Amino acid sequence: MKPIADRVIVKPAPADEKTKGGLIIPDTAKEKPQRGEIVAVGPGKDGNLMTVQVGDIVLYGKYSGQEVNIEGQDYLIMREEDILVVL
Repeated sequence: MKPIADRVIVKPAPADEKTKGGLIIPDTAKEKPQRGEIVAVGPGKDGNLMTVQVGDIVLYGKYSGQEVNIEGQDYLIMREEDILVVL
């Protein structure tokens, strides 16, 4: 996979299965993860270089990106500007 322009491909972190207190969270109550790892980075747009790199762990908005499923694995394709923080 190779994104174009200023897009990145993010592998979302798995949703939490248990609370800190040890209670199991049912599938219907799990929140969509807002953290993930960059797996591919586009070349940039209009001569601007990308500030994120493959392997970076990032936080992004709850409704950011387009969800895709490739070979059984879920990914998000989003613009670099949708990334809030690099951890």
